[in-house]
Amino acid sequence: MTTTQERIDQIVKTHPVVLFMKGSAQFPMCGFSGRAIQILKACGVSEISTVNVLEDPEIREGIKVYSNWPTIPQLYVNGEFIGGSDIMTEMYQSGELQPLLPQQG
Repeated sequence: MTTTQERIDQIVKTHPVVLFMKGSAQFPMCGFSGRAIQILKACGVSEISTVNVLEDPEIREGIKVYSNWPTIPQLYVNGEFIGGSDIMTEMYQSGELQPLLPQQG
């Protein structure tokens, strides 16, 4: 049987861009998750894999352990934890986020 940590690890390593969030890309359930999606779209990312933590309490708690980060949303790019909504905003404004993300081709 796979543990929650293994499930999260597999999700993170299988998709180039993963956002663990409350709600979905179409219907974010919190302002921070909504802002994270807006930033990714503004960066031209077409393929965003999202995980709705509200649908899975194990993942909701497990992702905080996995990243050692207490809040959601959480962005992963190419298997690496980037940060939450505030960090994404800062990186986007400074231009650090865009080069990390796969662009629409």
